[in-house]
Amino acid sequence: MSFPLTRMPPPYPTFPRKREKGQTRKAILNPWTLLLLLLASQTAMAFDFVSVAEPAILYDANSLKAKKLFVATRYLPLEQVVVLDNWVKVRDNTGKLFWIEKRQLSGKRYVIVTAPLTVVRASPEDKADAVFKGTKQLGLEWLGNTGSGWVKVRHEDGSTGYLKSGDVWGN
Repeated sequence: MSFPLTRMPPPYPTFPRKREKGQTRKAILNPWTLLLLLLASQTAMAFDFVSVAEPAILYDANSLKAKKLFVATRYLPLEQVVVLDNWVKVRDNTGKLFWIEKRQLSGKRYVIVTAPLTVVRASPEDKADAVFKGTKQLGLEWLGNTGSGWVKVRHEDGSTGYLKSGDVWGN
Protein backbone atom coordinates (compact mmCIF):
# COMPACT_ATOMS: atom_id res chain seq x y z
CA MET A 1 0.00 0.00 0.00
CA SER A 2 1.51 3.35 -0.98
CA PHE A 3 0.45 6.82 -0.02
CA PRO A 4 0.67 9.68 -2.46
CA LEU A 5 3.38 12.18 -1.55
CA THR A 6 2.09 15.68 -1.25
CA ARG A 7 4.12 18.75 -0.72
CA MET A 8 3.39 20.43 2.62
CA PRO A 9 3.26 24.22 2.58
CA PRO A 10 6.01 25.95 4.57
CA PRO A 11 5.07 27.20 8.07
CA TYR A 12 5.65 30.77 6.91
CA PRO A 13 4.69 32.59 3.74
CA THR A 14 7.13 32.54 0.87
CA PHE A 15 7.74 35.48 -1.44
CA PRO A 16 7.01 36.63 -4.04
CA ARG A 17 3.29 36.11 -3.89
CA LYS A 18 0.75 37.42 -6.27
CA ARG A 19 -1.25 40.14 -4.64
CA GLU A 20 -4.63 41.38 -5.51
CA LYS A 21 -4.95 45.02 -6.42
CA GLY A 22 -4.77 47.20 -3.30
CA GLN A 23 -3.48 44.35 -1.09
CA THR A 24 -0.35 45.11 0.93
CA ARG A 25 2.47 42.72 1.69
CA LYS A 26 2.66 41.45 5.25
CA ALA A 27 6.18 40.36 6.10
CA ILE A 28 6.53 37.42 8.45
CA LEU A 29 10.11 36.55 9.26
CA ASN A 30 11.67 33.15 8.97
CA PRO A 31 12.36 31.62 12.43
CA TRP A 32 16.10 31.52 11.68
CA THR A 33 16.06 35.20 10.82
CA LEU A 34 14.31 35.96 14.11
CA LEU A 35 16.96 33.97 16.00
CA LEU A 36 19.75 35.79 14.22
CA LEU A 37 18.17 39.18 15.02
CA LEU A 38 17.75 38.19 18.65
CA LEU A 39 21.39 37.15 18.97
CA ALA A 40 22.58 40.31 17.24
CA SER A 41 20.52 42.46 19.59
CA GLN A 42 21.98 40.70 22.63
CA THR A 43 25.54 41.42 21.53
CA ALA A 44 24.63 45.03 20.86
CA MET A 45 23.53 45.46 24.49
CA ALA A 46 27.07 46.10 25.72
CA PHE A 47 26.94 49.86 26.23
CA ASP A 48 29.85 52.13 27.05
CA PHE A 49 29.85 54.65 29.85
CA VAL A 50 31.05 58.20 29.39
CA SER A 51 30.87 61.33 31.48
CA VAL A 52 30.02 64.95 30.87
CA ALA A 53 33.20 67.00 30.36
CA GLU A 54 31.69 70.42 31.18
CA PRO A 55 28.12 71.40 32.08
CA ALA A 56 26.03 70.56 29.02
CA ILE A 57 22.45 70.74 27.81
CA LEU A 58 20.49 67.52 27.39
CA TYR A 59 17.98 67.55 24.51
CA ASP A 60 14.96 65.45 23.54
CA ALA A 61 16.26 65.01 19.95
CA ASN A 62 19.56 65.21 18.10
CA SER A 63 19.34 68.86 17.08
CA LEU A 64 20.20 72.22 18.61
CA LYS A 65 16.65 73.26 17.73
CA ALA A 66 15.18 70.41 19.80
CA LYS A 67 13.61 70.95 23.21
CA LYS A 68 16.17 71.61 25.95
CA LEU A 69 15.39 69.34 28.89
CA PHE A 70 18.13 69.63 31.52
CA VAL A 71 21.62 70.88 32.18
CA ALA A 72 23.95 68.00 33.03
CA THR A 73 26.64 68.72 35.59
CA ARG A 74 30.32 68.01 35.04
CA TYR A 75 31.37 64.37 35.64
CA LEU A 76 27.81 63.04 35.37
CA PRO A 77 28.10 59.41 34.22
CA LEU A 78 25.96 58.50 31.21
CA GLU A 79 25.47 55.29 29.27
CA GLN A 80 25.88 55.59 25.49
CA VAL A 81 22.96 54.06 23.58
CA VAL A 82 23.34 55.46 20.05
CA VAL A 83 26.38 57.27 18.62
CA LEU A 84 26.00 59.50 15.56
CA ASP A 85 28.47 61.91 13.96
CA ASN A 86 27.93 64.85 16.32
CA TRP A 87 25.32 63.51 18.73
CA VAL A 88 25.06 60.71 21.29
CA LYS A 89 21.86 59.28 22.74
CA VAL A 90 22.51 58.58 26.41
CA ARG A 91 20.76 57.06 29.41
CA ASP A 92 21.11 58.40 32.94
CA ASN A 93 20.95 56.45 36.19
CA THR A 94 17.14 56.76 36.29
CA GLY A 95 16.80 55.13 32.87
CA LYS A 96 15.69 58.27 31.04
CA LEU A 97 17.03 58.86 27.52
CA PHE A 98 18.49 62.14 26.26
CA TRP A 99 20.58 63.49 23.40
CA ILE A 100 23.84 65.34 24.01
CA GLU A 101 26.43 66.82 21.69
CA LYS A 102 29.37 64.44 21.33
CA ARG A 103 31.90 67.22 21.97
CA GLN A 104 30.42 67.65 25.49
CA LEU A 105 31.43 64.10 26.53
CA SER A 106 34.63 62.75 28.03
CA GLY A 107 35.99 59.22 27.91
CA LYS A 108 37.04 59.58 31.56
CA ARG A 109 34.61 57.49 33.55
CA TYR A 110 32.81 58.40 36.72
CA VAL A 111 30.29 56.57 38.87
CA ILE A 112 27.51 57.96 41.00
CA VAL A 113 26.62 56.60 44.44
CA THR A 114 23.06 55.24 44.44
CA ALA A 115 22.93 53.92 48.01
CA PRO A 116 21.84 56.29 50.79
CA LEU A 117 25.21 55.73 52.48
CA THR A 118 28.18 53.60 51.46
CA VAL A 119 31.61 52.99 52.94
CA VAL A 120 34.66 53.17 50.69
CA ARG A 121 37.20 50.65 51.98
CA ALA A 122 40.98 50.35 51.69
CA SER A 123 40.74 46.92 50.02
CA PRO A 124 37.91 44.98 48.36
CA GLU A 125 36.77 43.25 51.56
CA ASP A 126 33.90 43.91 53.96
CA LYS A 127 36.27 43.94 56.96
CA ALA A 128 38.83 46.33 55.43
CA ASP A 129 39.44 49.74 57.00
CA ALA A 130 37.11 52.55 55.95
CA VAL A 131 38.75 55.27 53.86
CA PHE A 132 35.72 57.56 53.62
CA LYS A 133 31.93 57.45 53.45
CA GLY A 134 29.90 58.36 50.39
CA THR A 135 26.33 59.62 50.31
CA LYS A 136 23.75 59.32 47.57
CA GLN A 137 24.53 61.23 44.32
CA LEU A 138 28.25 61.58 45.14
CA GLY A 139 30.34 61.44 41.97
CA LEU A 140 33.54 59.39 42.09
CA GLU A 141 36.15 58.69 39.44
CA TRP A 142 35.94 55.06 38.26
CA LEU A 143 39.31 53.31 38.33
CA GLY A 144 38.14 49.79 37.51
CA ASN A 145 36.18 46.71 38.53
CA THR A 146 37.80 43.98 40.58
CA GLY A 147 35.62 41.25 39.13
CA SER A 148 34.54 40.21 42.62
CA GLY A 149 31.71 42.70 43.13
CA TRP A 150 33.84 45.70 44.06
CA VAL A 151 34.69 48.92 42.20
CA LYS A 152 37.89 50.89 42.67
CA VAL A 153 37.17 54.64 42.88
CA ARG A 154 38.88 57.96 43.58
CA HIS A 155 37.36 60.93 45.42
CA GLU A 156 38.09 64.45 44.17
CA ASP A 157 40.37 64.99 47.19
CA GLY A 158 42.61 62.13 45.94
CA SER A 159 41.47 59.40 48.35
CA THR A 160 41.11 56.01 46.65
CA GLY A 161 39.36 52.88 47.78
CA TYR A 162 36.83 50.19 46.97
CA LEU A 163 33.08 50.05 47.32
CA LYS A 164 30.49 47.46 46.42
CA SER A 165 29.42 47.63 42.78
CA GLY A 166 25.74 47.52 43.79
CA ASP A 167 26.15 50.86 45.59
CA VAL A 168 27.07 52.82 42.42
CA TRP A 169 25.84 53.37 38.88
CA GLY A 170 28.10 53.80 35.87
CA ASN A 171 30.44 50.84 36.15
